[in-house]
Amino acid sequence: MDGEDDFELGGRRYRSRLIVGTGKYADFAETRRAIDASGAEIVTVAVRRVNITDPGRENLLDHVPPEIFTILPNTAGCSTAEEAIRTARLAREAGVGNLVKIEVIGDEKTLFPDVPATIEASRVLVKEGFLVLPYVTDDPVACRRLEDVGCAAVMPLAAPIGSGLGIRNPYNLKIIIEQSRVPVIVDAGVGCASDAARALELGCDAVLMNTAIAGARDPVLMAEAMRLGVEAGRKSFLAGRIPRKLHASASSPIEGMLD
Repeated sequence: MDGEDDFELGGRRYRSRLIVGTGKYADFAETRRAIDASGAEIVTVAVRRVNITDPGRENLLDHVPPEIFTILPNTAGCSTAEEAIRTARLAREAGVGNLVKIEVIGDEKTLFPDVPATIEASRVLVKEGFLVLPYVTDDPVACRRLEDVGCAAVMPLAAPIGSGLGIRNPYNLKIIIEQSRVPVIVDAGVGCASDAARALELGCDAVLMNTAIAGARDPVLMAEAMRLGVEAGRKSFLAGRIPRKLHASASSPIEGMLD
């Protein structure tokens, strides 16, 4: 029934478990078409790269209004805790609320996050009343530290940002899922719908992506595929897969056939 399997984040409930980004599209109109096709209700915005603060220029919020979508500002482009904190405060001043994705890049080649800086920025922002969603490596210890400082969710990567490699370490993700008391959202590295489905089949609460949709040959069609992949993965997880076996097992009962 409707509502029984909603996704809860920051005190709000959502039907969709797909969160999408807004970068790399041809224009804001294509961005909106892809978002609509994805069914996403939460949309993340790079505050330092996409205009949501200057009313004198074309503003993303005119195409993706906060009255319809939950806007999740992110601190992409920040390389220190101080930059991330300042960017999060700027987003809140723009009137998009307290939900924020913290991203502090520690290496420009791999775009892997700086874990200590991410933890520090998250600690400060949680104390300031932000609902913090930190982008982090698929490290169970780091995820536990972030949960301990009060983050509203943890967002371990599947693979490097924009790589499209899919989930590289499902075993670490399983550990993170098992230990977490907050939502686990796979962030970065998804390439196709089967990657999204796998994340949900593992038990992740949601998946966040941008390049996999915006960089596709047909972004709107890929957005729809991702929506279906997430839905299928969640249903598969709830249904429960059969155990893996080394040998074959007859799909039809054979007892009594020769009696």
